[in-house]
Amino acid sequence: MFEKLRIKEHMEVTDSTGQHVGTVDEVEGERIKLTRTDSSDNMHHFLKLEDVDRIDDNRIYLKQDAMIPEGVG
Repeated sequence: MFEKLRIKEHMEVTDSTGQHVGTVDEVEGERIKLTRTDSSDNMHHFLKLEDVDRIDDNRIYLKQDAMIPEGVG
């Protein structure tokens, strides 16, 4: 398990295969808020912290079954 304090602004978020999903804007409670610039609708989207598989260097890898919001990636 990871520590949510390790998640920082501007970290890359990828799916389980390493494909870019978004960039961290901030952590709000138990959710990761993604930057608007990575979304097709120019809106913030959120990922659940429980969907994070691991953190390596400056990259967050999501679990294979993570729910990735539409308009992200």
